[in-house]
Amino acid sequence: MTSLTTATGPTGGGVPVVNEVVGVPGGIGEAARAARADALDAWLRRIVPDRPGIALVAVGGLGRRQCAPYGDLDLVLLHAGVPGVDELAAALWYPIWDAGLRLDHSVRTVAEALSVAQDDVKVALGLLDARHVAGDPVLTDQLARTATDHWRRTAIRQLPGLREITTARWEAHGELAFLLEGDLKEAAGGLRDVGILRAIATAGVTDALRPAVHAAHRRLLDTRDALHQQVGRRVDRLLAQERDGVAARLGLRQPQLGAADAGSRPEAGDGDALLRLVAGDARTVRHALDDAWRAADRLRSGRLRVAPGRPLRRPVARDVVEQDGELVLARTAIGARPDPSLSLRVAAAAATTRLPIARATCEWLAAYCPPLPAPWPPAARAALITLLGAGAGLVPAWETCDRYGLIDGWLPEWTRLRSLPQHNPVHRFTLDRHLVQTAYEASRHTRDVERPDLLLLGAFLHDIGKGLPGGGADGRAGRHEHVGASADHSTVGAPLAEAVATRIGLPPDEAALIGALVRLHLLLPDVATRRDLSDPKTVAGVAERVGDTGTLELLHALVRADAAATGPAAWSGWKGRLVAELVARVRTTLDTGVVPAPPAPDPALVAGPLPVVHLGEDRVSVAAADRRGLLATVAGCLALHRLEVISADAATVDGRALVECRVQPRYGLAPDPIALSADLRRAVAGDVSVIQRLRGRALAARSQGAAPRVVWHREAATDAVLLELRAADAAGLLYRVTCALDEAGAQVRAARISTLGGDVVDVFYLVGGWPPDEQRARIEAAVLAAV
Repeated sequence: MTSLTTATGPTGGGVPVVNEVVGVPGGIGEAARAARADALDAWLRRIVPDRPGIALVAVGGLGRRQCAPYGDLDLVLLHAGVPGVDELAAALWYPIWDAGLRLDHSVRTVAEALSVAQDDVKVALGLLDARHVAGDPVLTDQLARTATDHWRRTAIRQLPGLREITTARWEAHGELAFLLEGDLKEAAGGLRDVGILRAIATAGVTDALRPAVHAAHRRLLDTRDALHQQVGRRVDRLLAQERDGVAARLGLRQPQLGAADAGSRPEAGDGDALLRLVAGDARTVRHALDDAWRAADRLRSGRLRVAPGRPLRRPVARDVVEQDGELVLARTAIGARPDPSLSLRVAAAAATTRLPIARATCEWLAAYCPPLPAPWPPAARAALITLLGAGAGLVPAWETCDRYGLIDGWLPEWTRLRSLPQHNPVHRFTLDRHLVQTAYEASRHTRDVERPDLLLLGAFLHDIGKGLPGGGADGRAGRHEHVGASADHSTVGAPLAEAVATRIGLPPDEAALIGALVRLHLLLPDVATRRDLSDPKTVAGVAERVGDTGTLELLHALVRADAAATGPAAWSGWKGRLVAELVARVRTTLDTGVVPAPPAPDPALVAGPLPVVHLGEDRVSVAAADRRGLLATVAGCLALHRLEVISADAATVDGRALVECRVQPRYGLAPDPIALSADLRRAVAGDVSVIQRLRGRALAARSQGAAPRVVWHREAATDAVLLELRAADAAGLLYRVTCALDEAGAQVRAARISTLGGDVVDVFYLVGGWPPDEQRARIEAAVLAAV
């Protein structure tokens, strides 16, 4: 607990608080944590000098007797002004450091500790966990009683500051319930928030520590214990590669595939089940804290009353009123038979007003609101669209309704989608939160389309096929498949989305359009990043599949919303420009019936002495004497200067070889343009020294990871066949592959590079017609060897 420290001494290299020092075996669970605390107490008592006016007090995990296997020791040395306290402290701290234990410590009088707590709310919370370990128990009792009494008297004034600190922490660490690699301690809904609930309960503001919170807290502690043991050091972030091992330690096992597997290997841990369990517990903690904050707000502000005992009620929507900063049902709504759309209308009102729904109202709706008929009445459909388009109010309103089971009543599919992990590294959220977040992001683009209601619904349903056979649950199906692949979540999800749209009351043509949006939602980014946009066949193929400009607008908005909801790695400026370029060319084709002509080469490249090198913000253009291997040479030179090639085009005009590349810095820093230009000129002129540097760098940067794969496409381009390479990303990969293609006798006229986390999908346009089987096998073998 660093907020209580005045100094931090040397720390060990990850020595557990068990085994070597205190001789207690590691374990998971409440009893194991208490055993570690008892053993530490006994060990500390042996090294604390027996002197009057001295007390050793544990705070943090040791104070609560919740010691993690690789946790810190949080200690306060209390004294009553005795002389020589610094020497006494050193005699205590150094044996702890010598034992290799991590220590946060402070030396205070009771008055000093209380003074610090008055100025620092985190210290005030820490002292609520104070527990006597050794020495004078009167000192410890005085500190604990006074600190608790002070907190109870001042909590209402200090809670706003604590809430600001908590909100900042949430913004930094995200929400544990929805993160694929969340911090069990610091993220919203994590262990740190349980400490805040405990403090609010201690202050008497509300009954924050209900049985469900206690149970969730114990499971989160168990998960952290298992994580520490799995990794062998102190760590609170549950990384993807550790989930299965942690799950196995917690007894969450994957079912055996069949009798033949039984006894042949140990059962693997079910990391997905663990992630769902953590998500549910984090939701419980977060919801409890939200309720506690609202209770504190009401107690602190003393909201305006019309008369004693009669709170002010302000209508905000049909059957919905605001009372004490929360939304409750109007009396007329409670007295009559409830409308099936009532729960949706309350949720829409909460999202648009950004006010929370009272807990009693949620419980009443869950118990008494009748199920929605099929198709939905217009009021329910309108409320859903209002909810999805409410912007920042959508997520908290949706979460509240999900907490009380209302979402399952609206959409039976939600049970399958809730907390479903997505293993693709570009994703930051579980599937349920990703869908809601995509709808939120789509609300930013509603003015860009003619049918904003269909955009919102399509965004919300776009990944509904994940988690089903053929649909995947990891976000990779459909993104790593070639354009037009059928067995992915887009294809699986299209009829499901159409069925949902029909159930909520959309007419058949609009329900079919929702299905088309789901089926085609990966089309634009896949084509834009993996195909030659100047090829008429590329543009005509997209226009044929999209069909009309209205659908094209909806898909363009959906692509941007999906990428923003996925995570920062899913979108970039260059990808946005590629998609916009494709959309513009397809729109022209749909409007005029004519595919736009390919852009002419840069006039500066087809005139003047050779070689020609032009450097732009994200473009590199080279003209040189025509020769084989020029594209590979340019790609290698760019890799030498730490530039990633996003796309490359090669052509021959009047005997000149032209190479135009779109690039981005591999590590965020642009190279020296003078040095880059000089190396390019020497390289394309055949300078041996540059070529040797290229080959040396290429050999040092071989790809790692899963085995690469090559896929051929025969009819995807006007004048070329496509070789698609799926492999782990590595510096200089394009140089190695283009060299291999050149050596195998293949001529590359264009290349498109799409990076997906640690993987790439590189597409090469090979001219000269469909190669015979033997030549195709030789080319494929050369490419795989280069990777």
